Amino acid sequence: MSNLSLAVRDSSTMLRRNLLHARRYPSLTLNLLLTPIMMLLLFVYVFGDVMSAGIGGGEGGRAQYLAYVVPGILLLTIGGTTVGSAVSVATDMTEGIIARFRTMAIHRGSVLVGHVLGSVLQCVMSVILVGAVAVAIGFRATDATALEWVLAVGLLALVSLALTWIAVGMGLGSPNAEAASNSAMPLVLLPLLSSAFVPVDAMPGWFRPIAEYQPFTPAIETLRGLLLGSEIGHNGWLAVAWCLALTALGYVWSTSLFVRDPK
Repeated sequence: MSNLSLAVRDSSTMLRRNLLHARRYPSLTLNLLLTPIMMLLLFVYVFGDVMSAGIGGGEGGRAQYLAYVVPGILLLTIGGTTVGSAVSVATDMTEGIIARFRTMAIHRGSVLVGHVLGSVLQCVMSVILVGAVAVAIGFRATDATALEWVLAVGLLALVSLALTWIAVGMGLGSPNAEAASNSAMPLVLLPLLSSAFVPVDAMPGWFRPIAEYQPFTPAIETLRGLLLGSEIGHNGWLAVAWCLALTALGYVWSTSLFVRDPK
């Protein structure tokens, strides 16, 4: 078999392994999934009227704020799901299974590829579930065209890939699963400091750079524009640039740690 065929075969095997682990131990995935759902319900039903008045001049109520907050919640879902990837990678490293894989005749890169592909699939499934909850409580994107839906799905997949590679690097660089979970928390905290819940223009002047110059805000604004027809501007290119940069950084970081790690 060619190197490419071996890589594809072994990566598929590792992908199945990671999906089986996620199915057998669903508690971590469920815990990470419940957080964005609870935040969605909290912000819509508890703070929705007040937040809508703040960003829309008192018109629209909960329905308007629901439409505004859903894109941010979907990105928060991806960030939370990738925390599980960091924990899974760290667990594999500390329990010795990686050392066992290195003694076997398998493509070395397939171990990381399996983790990444498995995490991206879990991100997609998590986004679908959270999106279904949003639709159930009234979210609609009726103005989005078929092309805009395709672009929105592509953006979510690209963000999932970028954050997963970063999470894999965090997992490889952590001494244990608990440390990996802590090191990956910025992937959950950064969406909270973005335009997910309030517009950047409504934030205090000293806080705006924190929200503006980070990867989640342009991704959220792009997704919001695709689904709701709001202005995207330069955010689309910024979102793609951030995703490509984070993917490249995470890939280089992860592969370098994986190659030199003696465990």
